[in-house]
Amino acid sequence: MDYNKTLNLPKTDFPMRGNLPKREPETLKKWEDDRLYYKMIENNKGKPKYILHDGPPYANGQIHLGTALNKTLKDFIIKQKNMSGYCAPYVPGWDTHGLPIELKAMKDIGVENGAIPPVELRKHCKNFALKHVNSQMEQFKRLGSLGDYDDPYLTLKPEYEARQVEVFGKMAKDGYMYKGLKPVYWCPDCNTALAEAEIEYANDPCTSIYVKFNVTDDKGLFTGIGLDLSKIYFVIWTTTTWTIPGNLAICLGPEYEYTLVKNGDEYYVMAAELVRVTMETAGIEDYTTVGSFTGAELEHIKTKHPLYDRLSPVIVGDHVTLESGTGCVHTAPGYGVEDFEVCKNYDDIGILVCVDAKGKQTEEAGEFAGLDTNEANKAIAAKLEETGALLASQHITHQYPHCWRCNSPIIYRATEQWFCSVNGFKDEAVKAIESVKWIPEWGEDRIKGMVRDRSDWCISRQRTWGVPIPIIYCKDCGKPIVTDETIKAISDLFRKEGADAWWTRELSEFIPDTVKCECGCGEFTKEYDIMDVWFDSGVSHTAVMDEYDSLTWPADLYLEGADQYRGWFQSSLLTSVVYKGTAPYKAVCTHGWVVDGQGKTMHKSLGNGIDPAEIVDQYGADILRLWVASSDYHSDIRISPEILKQLSDAYKKIRNTARFILGNISNGEGFDPDKDAVSDDELLEIDKWALMRLDSLIDRVQNGYNEFDFHIAFHSIHNFCVTDMSNFYLDIIKDRLYCEGEKSVKRRAAQTAMYRILSGVARLIAPIMSFTAEEIWSYLPHCNKDNAESIFLNEMPEKSGIEFSDEFIGKWEFIYNTRETVNKVLEEKRNEKVIGKSLEANVIIHCCGDMYEKYNAIADQLAEILIVSGVSVVKADNESPQFEVVKATGEKCERCWVYSETVGRCNEHPTLCDRCAGVVE
Repeated sequence: MDYNKTLNLPKTDFPMRGNLPKREPETLKKWEDDRLYYKMIENNKGKPKYILHDGPPYANGQIHLGTALNKTLKDFIIKQKNMSGYCAPYVPGWDTHGLPIELKAMKDIGVENGAIPPVELRKHCKNFALKHVNSQMEQFKRLGSLGDYDDPYLTLKPEYEARQVEVFGKMAKDGYMYKGLKPVYWCPDCNTALAEAEIEYANDPCTSIYVKFNVTDDKGLFTGIGLDLSKIYFVIWTTTTWTIPGNLAICLGPEYEYTLVKNGDEYYVMAAELVRVTMETAGIEDYTTVGSFTGAELEHIKTKHPLYDRLSPVIVGDHVTLESGTGCVHTAPGYGVEDFEVCKNYDDIGILVCVDAKGKQTEEAGEFAGLDTNEANKAIAAKLEETGALLASQHITHQYPHCWRCNSPIIYRATEQWFCSVNGFKDEAVKAIESVKWIPEWGEDRIKGMVRDRSDWCISRQRTWGVPIPIIYCKDCGKPIVTDETIKAISDLFRKEGADAWWTRELSEFIPDTVKCECGCGEFTKEYDIMDVWFDSGVSHTAVMDEYDSLTWPADLYLEGADQYRGWFQSSLLTSVVYKGTAPYKAVCTHGWVVDGQGKTMHKSLGNGIDPAEIVDQYGADILRLWVASSDYHSDIRISPEILKQLSDAYKKIRNTARFILGNISNGEGFDPDKDAVSDDELLEIDKWALMRLDSLIDRVQNGYNEFDFHIAFHSIHNFCVTDMSNFYLDIIKDRLYCEGEKSVKRRAAQTAMYRILSGVARLIAPIMSFTAEEIWSYLPHCNKDNAESIFLNEMPEKSGIEFSDEFIGKWEFIYNTRETVNKVLEEKRNEKVIGKSLEANVIIHCCGDMYEKYNAIADQLAEILIVSGVSVVKADNESPQFEVVKATGEKCERCWVYSETVGRCNEHPTLCDRCAGVVE
């Protein structure tokens, strides 16, 4: 008789290899055809809502690993919440306005700025944005992201633009919007103002200069000690030579000590603390110092500008530091916020801007007119040297702001812009921050500091592709008009026709006749500047959560990269505090940056970048998702081919665990959980132990998910599959599964435990390994309460409900540790060729006292647990137990391979042990 045919050997169609790049698209198609996301939301209708509000990626180009990381983290949360008693709709969104799209659209159609009518340009921009929305949407779906992709939110949608106008109107009505002349970040290449969030700092080489300003009126301070005014100079230091034509003052720290440095017959005024380093830079060794003055004492001294026939008075300001330079700060109020603010304290100092929108010097710069920044730097330095006003120059590299879009250095330039006065509601914003849960906790201090340091938000941009600032101006007196009536008229128009109507409709077509200026005029002109894209996305909390029936306000969670403390988190907070009176989110969670295996930033130029599509095509989306789940994403996340290979190995272990279980509940006549499952009382102790470990896993994983610690969830599941299952439980029960009768209570008990374990693990891993979990679910037999259509239409697993006493827990901890110890001894004997397979061994345990009693009580179970043919416990004098491995006695059973004295007792089956003979008969 062929006894192999009497064994219950594993059999399943569940493939050993994942072959994810091929199988995942098939699963995606099924999800799409079945409209899984919408079924999931309908399935959870009536449950408490959980709203994760999507921060909109920019609709410009392909997604990168950072975007994939972000979308995958969100997908973990959406799926877990929808499987944990919530209805968690997810409306993905896109930021579709702004300069990058406008520039690329112009490049695509081959035109320069201004060479195409605004409406025509806006049409091209819209088409460009929608093309990239569709492209990115498919890429997000390929990652396994579920969401309302039928109706995503887009900042270019008419209803969105209409709500944005309403938010602006409320902020203007409350007095927080104003138009003013003030220095702002300005990109000469892009020809527009920039917000702080649109600035990136990079190392920039430059020539710093030390310039002498001759004193013309010293208030008697220097002449009083016998010095000649014509020989006395205040020395300023700057790294932006091109701003010298805009100098209108020299600013000192009021409390700092200043002195006169004598060099030959000239005297230089500078901070006493900075004399040595300044003179070293100038290459001057022979000098002395004369006198001591505070900055406040030197206030109102007059100096002559070295290049122009005008005065530069000495003023004081608290922003002056002694970290670099001379302590005498070159002050050009048209080119710096601090300069602008300090000069407002002096009635005799105006504002001068000698640079145009393209960064070129204007006629007010005299002989330097027409020069760009680089050209002006050289020409002005040469002129200063020619006139003897250049004390020294030095080549340095410093951190300088660059435009995030074109990566060119920006300038500060005073222009008339629309501003939001953050100062007006700063206290309310800080209070709102304190009501939010920040993950990690340090996020609260970061955003608080940023908000406290912010006074104004420049929201106007001199471009075409965006939402126009909804302001009209009186045609007679030029006064800006913004009222409830005008805002409603503009909002209603945009909701009906979109923001293009600003360019296609005359004001008389939608502004009511009742609108009049205070001067009595009823004719108006439009403001054509558009709003900052951060204002666009910053109103999404109301433009989306108040517009979609499936959503509620405020959001439970915002989750984005750590750069959004100065970006979307902040713009959302500021608009919401004014519009709604509180923060738009209950919690904010951030992730770090993706770096390579050595921790270096990934760049195409460095050749260390990895396209998410490459990972998906080579390994599958589930491996990319495992990468996201495997790291503590709050800090930088490393990725490399080696890391991906390690994750592939981890994936295989989880998959193999599932395959083993499926193979042992699908073979023979299979396992129907409604008919074949045994009661808890019929489970063997080791089966209960396995369910106890599953209970513990459920707690750890759900806690990990709820705290957004996905690495805890993943590593717990992986360790459970490897350590608790493959290395222990599943290894031990193989004999029971293969050799006991197919429908015996013992085997059904093991199948019952395995079924409950795999059903639970599949659901626990589903938010992370979505494709594989769905595949497992399709092969798993189901009970009546399961929804077999998709794993995502089911709840997370409940715990077993079995009570585990401390005695039981202690006993099995003891058994587990014993197996670990004995396995090492068996391995030693295997290396010594005493035994081959472990069933060729008997284990004798030598011990005494309580240990003898403990081992004797479990002796009958130990042979199965240690996978040996026999275990005996012998009293001995040794304090700690000794494990002796000897050759097993008896004959080897042909069917189960256990060595037993019972082999040969059955005449019909002389090569079988009693157990196997009974099963076969």
